[in-house]
Amino acid sequence: MKKRIIQYFLILGALYLTGCAKDLNLQPVNSNTADKQYSTAQGYKEVLAKVYGGYSLVSSTGVGNSDISVPGLGSDKGPSDFLRALFNVNELTTDEAVCAWNDADLQSLHNLNWASSNLYVNLLYARSLFQITVCNELIRESSDEKITARGFTGADADNIRHYRAEARFLRAYQYWVLMDVYGNPPFVTDKDPIGKFIPPQITRADLFTYIETELKAIDADLVPARQNEYARADQAAAWALLARMYLNAAVYTGQEHYTDAIAYANKVISAGYKLVPKYASLFQADNNLPANTEVILPIAYDASNSGNYGGTTFLICSAHTADAAECKAAGIPGGGWLGNRTTEKIPQLFADQSGKTDARAMFQGDKQAIDNVLTFTDGWRVNKFSNIASDGTIPYSPNGVLVNTDFPLFRLAEMYLIYAEAVKRGGAGGDAATALLYMNKLRERAYGNANGNFTSFTVDDVLSERGREMCWEMCRRTDLIRFGKFTGSTYLWPWKGGVKAGAGVDARFNLLPIPSSEIIANPHLHQNQGY
Repeated sequence: MKKRIIQYFLILGALYLTGCAKDLNLQPVNSNTADKQYSTAQGYKEVLAKVYGGYSLVSSTGVGNSDISVPGLGSDKGPSDFLRALFNVNELTTDEAVCAWNDADLQSLHNLNWASSNLYVNLLYARSLFQITVCNELIRESSDEKITARGFTGADADNIRHYRAEARFLRAYQYWVLMDVYGNPPFVTDKDPIGKFIPPQITRADLFTYIETELKAIDADLVPARQNEYARADQAAAWALLARMYLNAAVYTGQEHYTDAIAYANKVISAGYKLVPKYASLFQADNNLPANTEVILPIAYDASNSGNYGGTTFLICSAHTADAAECKAAGIPGGGWLGNRTTEKIPQLFADQSGKTDARAMFQGDKQAIDNVLTFTDGWRVNKFSNIASDGTIPYSPNGVLVNTDFPLFRLAEMYLIYAEAVKRGGAGGDAATALLYMNKLRERAYGNANGNFTSFTVDDVLSERGREMCWEMCRRTDLIRFGKFTGSTYLWPWKGGVKAGAGVDARFNLLPIPSSEIIANPHLHQNQGY
């Protein structure tokens, strides 16, 4: 399915997402139409591939193009990739990552002094809204009325309903990204008109309710947990998103939902997922094999069938030098990009090991301290992701740079951590002994035995464990905000606030601004406070 998703996406090309002008009888300039595309169940599946493909590709028309247009993007379209845009916003703004590239807009992310015109602030916003638009197209065309009108029955009709539910999940996921990062985005669904429509703004609390309602409403139409094709959403993916969202509900709405977080983490844990024995195998080039029993939903990447300088290609290549031996060891013989590494705060999470070795401490470098942000060898490189298969071989890549490693968007380990934290924060329906068990399952995998186990733990221990277990998995900004450590001066890391020793920053940076160009274009939008 990994390759088929990408192949369907390339066959389908760009969807007809343009609005009409005055003439309501205008036809697309290509030979395809909605009636033709949706005349078969296979046609629906091709559009579903477009929906998924938008998460792993920047464009339906080639590497040099992008499906979104943002002022200042330039000729390199890689930064418009969803995962790369999410990394820049959720990792470069924290203690987990800093970049050596001398781009003022990029450096302002780690300095926590961005403005509403910042390119990288705009890219994630634009990518998420584009994905929502693509989802709306499929949802609109797969309504029960249209399924019936087009004559679909039996298995075909059931499959199309599954596709619709998956598109609704992916739309809900992108709205969660917008809620988490921007707070109060514009709001458009399949019920809104196509064309000259100015979307209203939705509040963060109302968007939380919408996402929650959507995810629960689609449960019966999603394929049961662990029974869908690879890289497609199932019931467990929706439960995992609900668990993650409920853990952060106090930030989003002011109301705690720790009991709900426990309930939905439990649903995932009870669905039959298992931790893989070797932590590193989660992030290797063949992590799509059936042996990977831990990942709930990945973003699929394929070097041979698609080209994208975002995604895991970005995660791997940006974290290495151009040294031939180092790059070969990472599975990218075409060379590294000398960009991202971590601050010394993250390796320090592994420092007090009393002679024990944690397999998650996957760093490389000679100098841990960062005296100069723009010097790549200042700071340790993160070797967590690689383009090496489990047998030690390097899969084919057309240029020695593009990789085949899939990204785990949700995995079981996070559900263990959500359960443990929600119990410690007072949620009902769980118990301290089970929470300790789940924490120690992760520790036992990391150490290879019980030598590193907790006898008890605090809620701050969960944050530290998340830093060890989930590093560079796009969670850190959200975690630090939930713990009250992202802005202010309670917790400092190197170059926070643009100061070598770290400095407190204003609380407005807990939310990113709505892009200034959007504020100008849409009179319904109001800027987040402080921007």
